[in-house]
Amino acid sequence: MSEYVLREELPTPERFCELREAAGMAPRTVADAREGLPNSRYGVTAVHEPTGETVGMARVVGDGATVFHVCDMAVHPDHQQRGLGTRLMDAVVEYIDENASETAYVNLLADVDGFYEQWGFERTAPETKGMSR
Repeated sequence: MSEYVLREELPTPERFCELREAAGMAPRTVADAREGLPNSRYGVTAVHEPTGETVGMARVVGDGATVFHVCDMAVHPDHQQRGLGTRLMDAVVEYIDENASETAYVNLLADVDGFYEQWGFERTAPETKGMSR
């Protein structure tokens, strides 16, 4: 039996920021996380049962009908290579399959090559170009 359990919940704002930093993602402030996390459409965490520590997360933001954006997918480096990212994405995709219509736009920014394709995500370039500010 796995020593990890998935929970359909968001991490605390503090843990959200800690996991992003540990995973090498751009930092977010606790104040911003405190304001932003409740606006999520869906959240899932991976919890290490022996310690009760949240060690992974993923969430979906958007309008709940036309746009679903998968974001904040992170697993603490000390707990990587154990299938947690796959389990988190399985939960995210299950949520999207149950809640997004066939015409909804579902996207993500893929920072890990060759990972998200197994759930049907495809690169959009050169047809479309991602931008950020």
